[in-house]
Amino acid sequence: MPPAPQAYRPATALLDLGPTFWDPVEGANFPGTIVRYRNDRAAAEVGLADLDDAEWVRHFGRFAPLPDTLPQPLALRYHGHQFRSYNPDIGDGRGFTFAQLYDRAGRLMDLGTKGSGQTPYSRFGDGRLTLKGGVREILATEMLEALNVPTSRTLSLIETGEELVRGDEPSPTRSAVLVRLSHGHIRIGTFQRLAYEQDEDGMRALVGYVLRRLYGEESDDPIRLLDHVVRRTATLAARYMAAGFVHGVLNSDNINVTGESFDYGPWRFAPSWDPNFTAAYFDQTGLYAFGRQPEAIHWDVMQLAASLRLVAESEPLIETLQTFASHYQPAIADALLWRLGVVPRGAEPDRALVQTLERALRTTAAPLDRTFFDLFGGTVPASYDAAWDGLRAALADYRPRKPSDHPYWQGEPCAMLIDEVEAIWAPIADSDDWSRLHAKVDAIRQMGEALA
Repeated sequence: MPPAPQAYRPATALLDLGPTFWDPVEGANFPGTIVRYRNDRAAAEVGLADLDDAEWVRHFGRFAPLPDTLPQPLALRYHGHQFRSYNPDIGDGRGFTFAQLYDRAGRLMDLGTKGSGQTPYSRFGDGRLTLKGGVREILATEMLEALNVPTSRTLSLIETGEELVRGDEPSPTRSAVLVRLSHGHIRIGTFQRLAYEQDEDGMRALVGYVLRRLYGEESDDPIRLLDHVVRRTATLAARYMAAGFVHGVLNSDNINVTGESFDYGPWRFAPSWDPNFTAAYFDQTGLYAFGRQPEAIHWDVMQLAASLRLVAESEPLIETLQTFASHYQPAIADALLWRLGVVPRGAEPDRALVQTLERALRTTAAPLDRTFFDLFGGTVPASYDAAWDGLRAALADYRPRKPSDHPYWQGEPCAMLIDEVEAIWAPIADSDDWSRLHAKVDAIRQMGEALA
């Protein structure tokens, strides 16, 4: 039986930071609003499951304030490194935060938008989101949640009746506004802006806000904050790898200090364990390729450490930053063993198993989703050739972490490669047929139940 719906518990914590952290804005006045996706499972976790469609549109398409939370939308200010080049001219350019709520675990959650109109940080952009971009974000967040990756949740997608021109897809194309449920929207780039502006008071206030509101600690110690972020982002990097996921744009303004993945643009799932596989056509140097993601995320955390020098000594920051690898190694072992469906045995045997698994995946170029499906529970099928003998031996002393009796294991593996993403979008574009998307979400959630 699913857990009972969470009571609605609003918050206004973001207002405590003060107006130097955000700009009040208004949502666009869209010509139409058609609910295309509502995530009632996520809504139930923050007390919003009982909204009818009219209320849903009113709050998530027209942005009428929810009761007792933020009185108006706020576009957050931040800077960031974009492909390693520092950019002080960014911020929420097509989105804003418009509500804060507590979930059933007691975490402070933000409701943020994508495609809600122009803000002071839109520069030359129209502040809009394509409907296809919204569909892609639904698929990314559902798949990552099922694969045990800490991620924002796509709460709502509403088609808005505008025609958008984009240079990288057939235009004009349909428009939408997306609402994201996320454990905060404080980015590494939020701290970088304060360091750039030498705002020591603002930096101390932000450190305290993150520790108290997002980590639940009565502290304002920047070293403690960095330690949290190092641990959380090392886990995120490890789970990206175990999921075979490539974010595509791991800029410092896209890294949430809670270690939760969000903001999905040119993402892809890798067909095989190929370290050089990239998601973005414009990532010509492979900076954010599959195998470079842990290093890319570590580099971003280095920028947080550099920013915190405004309020902390260098030596403890450096010492804390250098623990990233020591957190990543057990995290990647845990993530891959979870995907294999076996119980960990300890640091040394688990590390050896991971090395053997990665070598087999890399040398055979085996399809990731099929392989993890076949190996779940720790048995290598007899049909796998001698290239897998090392893994057979390494798995001999491992036991399954759960029985393989879920109906999912009697079918075919659930995957999300680019061809299927396009196949899901095609009937929506051609005939407004959403059945394939809804069927895929159901299949992903079934996989998540089998793996959980």
